[in-house]
Amino acid sequence: MFLIQQAYQTNTMSTVLPTVVVLTLLCLVCSGQEILPTVTDEKSQPNVLFIAVDDLRPELGCYGSPIVKSPNIDRLAATGVTFTRAYCQQAVCNPSRASLMTGLRPDTIRVWDLKTDFRTAKPDAVTLTQQFMQHGYHAVGIGKIFHNNIQDPPSWSEPKLNVSDYPFDPDAVYRAEDNIAWLEQRKQELIAKNDTRRIDRFGKWYLKHVATENVDVPDDAYFDGAQTTVAIDKMGQLARDGKPFFLAVGYYRPHLPFNVPKRYWDMYDRDAIPLAPNSFWPKNAPLMAVNTAREIRGYTDFKQMPQPHEGSVTEAQARLLKHGYLASVSYIDAQVGRLLDALQDNGLGENTIVVLWGDHGWKLGEHNSWCKMTNFEIDTRVPLIVRVPGARENGKKCDRMVEFVDVYPTLCDLAKVPLRDELEGTSFTPLLDDRARPWKKAVFTQFLRDGIWVAPDGVDYMGSCLRTERYRYVEWKRKDSDDLVARELYDQRTDPQENVNIAELPENEDVIKRLAAALKAGWKAAVPK
Repeated sequence: MFLIQQAYQTNTMSTVLPTVVVLTLLCLVCSGQEILPTVTDEKSQPNVLFIAVDDLRPELGCYGSPIVKSPNIDRLAATGVTFTRAYCQQAVCNPSRASLMTGLRPDTIRVWDLKTDFRTAKPDAVTLTQQFMQHGYHAVGIGKIFHNNIQDPPSWSEPKLNVSDYPFDPDAVYRAEDNIAWLEQRKQELIAKNDTRRIDRFGKWYLKHVATENVDVPDDAYFDGAQTTVAIDKMGQLARDGKPFFLAVGYYRPHLPFNVPKRYWDMYDRDAIPLAPNSFWPKNAPLMAVNTAREIRGYTDFKQMPQPHEGSVTEAQARLLKHGYLASVSYIDAQVGRLLDALQDNGLGENTIVVLWGDHGWKLGEHNSWCKMTNFEIDTRVPLIVRVPGARENGKKCDRMVEFVDVYPTLCDLAKVPLRDELEGTSFTPLLDDRARPWKKAVFTQFLRDGIWVAPDGVDYMGSCLRTERYRYVEWKRKDSDDLVARELYDQRTDPQENVNIAELPENEDVIKRLAAALKAGWKAAVPK
């Protein structure tokens, strides 16, 4: 299905996605050897529609946002349970997704960056979809479920032709003529210099240009719209087959660049968009606590963006970026609406569990920063909506703390698929029928901060984080030792935006000791009894 991106990168496509490309996508999705199940009880097993959204923070109407237009995701929330305090294990794509899909924490799978395959440390790991496949399900993955260039063919009943069909960065797709021309010129310049650094290991160019694009084109001119068309066709086929299915659809927006059709930009008045109320470096925070501008500096119009501790973007730049993010969320919301409509049109609504999740949060100027890659609430708190037909708490919000490692055991529980002993999460199925019951005492996140800019010696630091009902506590240690170099403590009651680190205040000494002990005790000590 990813041949569409090759066409984008070679700039041979018209502004409307040709029918032949959609047919090619369908052929790729439908190819491969079916993996035989070990257990079959098809009539009693619900289907699963599993929707992943890249870089989606809880900036949605159902989460209380007064500005974003997300009627379709809000529609899902109105018929499911919206978890208001769900957390990822690490606020960057690859570790977050690998952790969710394996049900194992980053330290167990040893995935803390964008380049490590979880099968390096855990070659025999059984992913969520593999477990479902082994118990009667047909699993199909469309779009970004695992990280872009770290796909996992064993996780699907219909494995892709081969890994080289996955481009390195399919989210960087441009449709404006001047942007396409720039990319081609840049490619030719690099070819003339014999510079191959922007060619991936499969021979595909991956080039980025500006951080936003606003073009009047159909939804399917961009990758997310096109793959929704493929997913809808696949859903119809799965419905006709009559076998229980696990259909995973992974969206690339609102990841940068914010390139979506013009009509979604037109939904917002840029001058009326409120900017971050805490666009400043957190007081007393250690340097490694706040992420660099490295990700956004990868775009030509933001190459000179200052680091968060050095300066700020202009108001015009901040408004442009936030406008693009909101437009991207609304574009994805429209695609989610198409999936939900297709579910009903195929008569699947009453026997399909729907899960929608964003792989981590995202900063829109908060802490004088952009993008993800921190241990702060703004990056680790994620949207998670679960609709189980007939669940008692459908249509309500649940404020109990849950984690992404909990998704694997929960879906197994709901589908009557056996739980695996090695899983490091807790099924939150009980909360779907009683959202007020006592639950986890804490959740755990972490982030590996490389030392390129935080220290002259290039030391890597691991920040391990404990989030309780009231506090966020972080310990920063050298990755290769147990040396504690910095701590953070934020009181959510008095400082919900986490603007002041109070870890070194003498009056918090007892709190620090208690939280440090809980962090050391780990996730097993925090599970509900």
